[in-house]
Amino acid sequence: MNRCTAFASVFVLLLPVFVQADDAAWLREKGTLIFHDSFDREETGNGMKAIGNGWESATADRVPQIKMSDIDEGILKIASATKEARHAAHIHHDAGFTDGGAIVRFKFPGLNKDESLQLGFVDREVKDIHAGHLCYGILSQKAITLIDHKTGVMNLAIRKKRQSYLDRKEPLPADLDALLKTKQVTVPWKADTQWHDLVIVTEGDELRLSLDGKVVAKHRSEGFSHSMKRWFSFLVKSTVWIDDVKIWKIR
Repeated sequence: MNRCTAFASVFVLLLPVFVQADDAAWLREKGTLIFHDSFDREETGNGMKAIGNGWESATADRVPQIKMSDIDEGILKIASATKEARHAAHIHHDAGFTDGGAIVRFKFPGLNKDESLQLGFVDREVKDIHAGHLCYGILSQKAITLIDHKTGVMNLAIRKKRQSYLDRKEPLPADLDALLKTKQVTVPWKADTQWHDLVIVTEGDELRLSLDGKVVAKHRSEGFSHSMKRWFSFLVKSTVWIDDVKIWKIR
């Protein structure tokens, strides 16, 4: 076997390592389903636990007179009272894994101009991160962002340093700005009002987000490898509809 043939053989053998498998299939084949909700029920009011099935709305009790979560014909319709609550609607459920993820069927209903969806993982037991925010995928009308909050803007030491510059309306120092830029990636995406199947997973230090069976964004950062994603959470600034949620644990 000559060198070229040997190189080609090695390349063929190594090629599968670089081919990104479908993450929904990866979760189903390698993981354990630890939670499923198809929202086939009615909510029980406006309180923190009104959605049922273990969900908690961390912002519901701020504005008990306003319904922010309505289950209608198997769809969780979230309409955040962001202005009144002084916070976007934050809804979470227990998860509990190192590697794993969630499959979510969602749509922007087109009821508001700037509909967006932030979803990801939280560990409130970590004391040096603001509110336990670990990592998220953020879908806006024009882009998708993956961000490591644990070792980025939600790290308390970094947050304090960054805020001092923001308060003074000064640009961030070059080293801090460069560090924070390594903590996220943004790719273009044009939102619509169709239903989509979204998959968000963590595997080691990589976070990936797929839409309708295709990986559209992935990024590596040390915060993604946090050992315990205790909560899966949604953060919604205006309106989003959720049809189905599955949470899977790989390890």
